[in-house]
Amino acid sequence: MRFVIVTGMSGAGKSTALKMLEDVGYFCIDNLPVALLPKLLELFKVPSQEFNKVALGIDIRGGHNFTDMEKMLRDISYEMLFLDSGDSVLVKRYKETRRTHPLAVHGNIWEGLEKERQVLEPIKKKADYIIDTSLLLTRELKRELYKIFVDNQEYKNLYLTVVSFGFKYGIPNDADLVFDVRFLPNPYYLEELRPKTGNDKEIREYVMSNGKAEEFLKKLKDMLDFLIPQYVAEGKHQLVIAIGCTGGKHRSVTLANELYHYFETANDYGVRIEHRDIAKDALRKAE
Repeated sequence: MRFVIVTGMSGAGKSTALKMLEDVGYFCIDNLPVALLPKLLELFKVPSQEFNKVALGIDIRGGHNFTDMEKMLRDISYEMLFLDSGDSVLVKRYKETRRTHPLAVHGNIWEGLEKERQVLEPIKKKADYIIDTSLLLTRELKRELYKIFVDNQEYKNLYLTVVSFGFKYGIPNDADLVFDVRFLPNPYYLEELRPKTGNDKEIREYVMSNGKAEEFLKKLKDMLDFLIPQYVAEGKHQLVIAIGCTGGKHRSVTLANELYHYFETANDYGVRIEHRDIAKDALRKAE
């Protein structure tokens, strides 16, 4: 039997994850009080085709006694999925849904999150899989869960976001690494290429035909191949790589796409791409 504990920060997506696991054949129970775990384990010890894959959602709502939970699970083989997210993202989600954090005193969400992190920190350190959902769309979370629980791929607990942007619109606030590709020839100055974007074949060929672009991309890949395992070793679970040009429409989009395809093909880490400013020039003209 494959037995999965789904836990993590309130609002980070545990219920969504359980629904996805249920869709791929897991028998799922959410918000299980820790005190009821022994009775449930007795049921699962009996061989059954119905219960060959089980996922339990256990979090702060089930009581603080996580030490007891570990003792109860001592004699059973299990995996632990921990879902996390940045505090500012969690606060925004709570405000959007108008829900109250389980540990919030007088509705103070920040205080509740701080208390919850303290309680969950020992559990997080022991988790087999940690997914930071701060930037993930639902379909992207689903893809990562499929890798782990359907395709049984190795998961390295790091999710990469490659962002293209325009310096004239500001550097992304959440960027961990920022690279400037304004040294490359700008397609903007060619009238026939100006309306196109880095997603178009003509722009890609124009940008990448420059030897400097190929050399830069090679050096960037080498550096990231060195850096990323160091970040993983330090416990980082989300890495945002930002690539900027002047307007965020041509050069940065091209290089961001190249980097995204490199990591997507490597299949070592979860990866997503975002072109933050690709349409802003067109919107400004429309105004």
